[in-house]
Amino acid sequence: MREGYPPPCPSPARGEETKTPASVRASPSPLRGGDRGGGTLPAPTIVLLVPRPPEPSPIPDSLHIGGAVHLPLSEISIDYIRSPGPGGQNVNKVSSAAQLRFDLMGSPSLPEPLKHRAAVLAGSRLTTEGVIVITANRLRSQPLNRDDAIDRLVAILREALVPPKPRRPTRPTLGSKQRRLEGKSQRGATKKLRSVKSWD
Repeated sequence: MREGYPPPCPSPARGEETKTPASVRASPSPLRGGDRGGGTLPAPTIVLLVPRPPEPSPIPDSLHIGGAVHLPLSEISIDYIRSPGPGGQNVNKVSSAAQLRFDLMGSPSLPEPLKHRAAVLAGSRLTTEGVIVITANRLRSQPLNRDDAIDRLVAILREALVPPKPRRPTRPTLGSKQRRLEGKSQRGATKKLRSVKSWD
């Protein structure tokens, strides 16, 4: 027998019962049921992650036009009406269009020169009372059409914020004077030919 190896276990005699040592006995599995106190395997929990729809951007208390000019949202009124534009099954059924009204001439937040320039830029969207009316129905939901109407109003006011360049009178050049005289002489010659009558 080699040193360092345990002695071989004696083989049991014929008819003897083989006993397993306590240290080798299998302990009851916790995954099996029975009288030994084992529990059952819990059912797996399935969690479904559903993405949330995008939320509309929050509206601040005032709109920054440019520089030190701010427009409070309290001066703007928005009503929702039925939209003839895109909407799928909701077209002409759900009030998804946004109608913005802003009293331009009565606003205390805008300077007078800006008001006059914005009135010219608004065109037909300005009523006789000086109110700008913008109807947005290009999109399918109320928040998106509301943001679109506000963006269009801000675009008008920002364009009116820039004063036009003053026009400076210039003296006519020598070439422009010559072209004007040549044009006058040609028109005079044409009229003279029209007035000639033949007595044949």
